[in-house]
Amino acid sequence: MRQHHQPVESDTTGQRGCVLAEDARPGRRVFSRRMFVTAALAATGGIAVAAEAKCAAAPRMKIRRIRFYQPPRMRPTFNQSDRIVVIETDAGISGVGEGGAKDTLQQCAAMLIGEDPSRIEHLWQLLYRGYFYPPGREKLHALGALDMALWDIKGKSLGVPVYELLGGLSRDHIECYSTGFPRKGDVKETSRACLEAGFRAFRTSVADTEKDVFNSRHAVERTFRHCQEVREGVGNEGDWAIDFHTRLDLPDAVRLSTLIEPLAPLFVEDPLRSENPGVLKDFRMRSRVPVAVGEQFGARWDFQELIQDRTIDYVRGTLPNVGGITELLKIAALCETHYVGLIPHFTGPISLAALVHVLGVFPGPVLMEIAGAAPPSRPYLPQGPDFHDGKLWPREALGLGVEFDPRGAELIAEIDQRCSPIPMYRRPDGSITNW
Repeated sequence: MRQHHQPVESDTTGQRGCVLAEDARPGRRVFSRRMFVTAALAATGGIAVAAEAKCAAAPRMKIRRIRFYQPPRMRPTFNQSDRIVVIETDAGISGVGEGGAKDTLQQCAAMLIGEDPSRIEHLWQLLYRGYFYPPGREKLHALGALDMALWDIKGKSLGVPVYELLGGLSRDHIECYSTGFPRKGDVKETSRACLEAGFRAFRTSVADTEKDVFNSRHAVERTFRHCQEVREGVGNEGDWAIDFHTRLDLPDAVRLSTLIEPLAPLFVEDPLRSENPGVLKDFRMRSRVPVAVGEQFGARWDFQELIQDRTIDYVRGTLPNVGGITELLKIAALCETHYVGLIPHFTGPISLAALVHVLGVFPGPVLMEIAGAAPPSRPYLPQGPDFHDGKLWPREALGLGVEFDPRGAELIAEIDQRCSPIPMYRRPDGSITNW
């Protein structure tokens, strides 16, 4: 009878391996992954490079408690929430996520108590459909925070970074652009300094107004002159982008995009208000600048037609807003089939670390927004995203690769009792369908 895999002690890299005992049949020997790697290295004179497999199976777990924390200086914008969620399991493995508000988080979290955290897609469907009505964008923010923590648990339980679970890296690093890069003199000098710091592009916006009254036509003229200076600052080989910030009406949005087209912006962000995405088709027909849209959107259904009709060139959907890593992967698949890139908006530091995993495996064009010259350090996050030289870098740390210190934040909610108020119907194969 064939013997089971037997775990071995950790080697000098801190990774676990496994060996297979000899098969009971005469002359039959089963090789372990470590034995295979050793043989391959020997056969190639040490030239071959191989990673040792993680053979230990993930432990069986149940979610026993979810805690929700508030950072010392919380972001005021609701859909850029940087509150922290921690999902605890009965196996001693915890996952960290970010986003949501207390009431929406509590409602979603109560449905997870007692569930198997490894069934991430199943749990996403449960949270999305568990109150019958599809969640709005505010509730998606909480769902996304919990989904993020589930992926963190999965990576830790299997002993790998999350990007390995998503297919492995397709790029070495994530290029970034800066919003609000620190002033280094006038706008020419500032935009030049931004690119010299390693950023891919400098981002500006439609001109602000000094009074409460915003004159859209006057703003177009001031913005055009400002963009001319930005182009001079980044030079012919540099890149720049502009956020219209949904401030302009359609005629002025078209007029500004026409004026700046010869300045070759990398993209124009949010040229119009987001409530009626169909109007973007009209803008697309009347302008020739690349368009990036979606920071105010939620799940894939908000993006679907814009992607399929090639109304936009870049999706601005981000974490946790779209509903977490699980949902962003599906949006990314839509993007790849229609040659649309990903340029997520920033939210908080844990979400930024999680975005590195999704952007790192996406094969299409990506760019990540950074506020200022670098992400700020947080007292509750001794290990956050790896950013330097104007770029985000994947790390080999387990899960999302972040560490959370609860002593630096305030506990505002604790959920350990299950609540799922409506029946859940299932198909004959056990998958969820609507009630």
